[in-house]
Amino acid sequence: MTATIIDGKAIAADLRAKVAGEVARVKSAHGIEPGIAVVLVGDDPASNVYVRTKSRMVAEAGMRAFDHKLPAETAEADLLALIGKLNADPAVNGILVQLPLPRQIDSQKVIAALDPGKDVDGFHPINVGRLASGLPALVPCTPLGCVLLAKSVHASLAGMEAVVIGRSNIVGKPVAQLLLAENATVTIAHSRTRDLPAVCRRADLLVAAIGKPEMVRGDWIKPGATVIDVGINRVPAPDGGKPRIVGDVAAEARDVAGALTPVPGGVGPMTIACLLVNTLRAACAQKGVEAPGV
Repeated sequence: MTATIIDGKAIAADLRAKVAGEVARVKSAHGIEPGIAVVLVGDDPASNVYVRTKSRMVAEAGMRAFDHKLPAETAEADLLALIGKLNADPAVNGILVQLPLPRQIDSQKVIAALDPGKDVDGFHPINVGRLASGLPALVPCTPLGCVLLAKSVHASLAGMEAVVIGRSNIVGKPVAQLLLAENATVTIAHSRTRDLPAVCRRADLLVAAIGKPEMVRGDWIKPGATVIDVGINRVPAPDGGKPRIVGDVAAEARDVAGALTPVPGGVGPMTIACLLVNTLRAACAQKGVEAPGV
């Protein structure tokens, strides 16, 4: 058996096209032009590339991007003051503060300062609580992308045994909540889980979000299972050349799984596409118009 590769790039491109269509519709029908503010503190190279890509795709979707690049030594009070201004700006429907933040800034304090209705990353405690309670919420982009990729393989996730490896607030916990909402039976596994390979082998749907290169081996996977690999890890090339990018799942998984996401080109493209979805939804909610059809 060779696994079907889930083409995250193509699925994300289709989703972005649908968002662009809905943006054009709400502009025409309601005069709404969704806008997102992206705040980057410091000069982290990976964050810089990510923010540039986001800004380009925001423009392609017909939305407005308000980029704020601050020096690494920015004081916490200054960042909080900027967030206060963005919360009050009616042209800004979504606010994304790029993580990680420099050491002098408390990330949790910054997240809590966001207007929950503009929190397009879905990290504010109110959105976290609403998601856990099964109420409408802005939900984290990467977990939402994971679920959409799984649903590209399975028309319904109801009744499936799902195992999530990783319990972070960014991916592990919210993806588990989203899978529960899809009526899957969910196990969250982590570094203290006993006999992790045996737990993983139960899964019809395995989501790997641990940040350890190629930790999940082929014999951890139930034959025919769907595997969503969230990991993006840089590892040294054997010949000392350019580092390779690998996921949390080893390449041998392709010989066991029924379907899996590649790294790169799987979950990554979906994260930005889902950010566009969240921004559009936030704009419609703030203006009191019907939810978009994406």
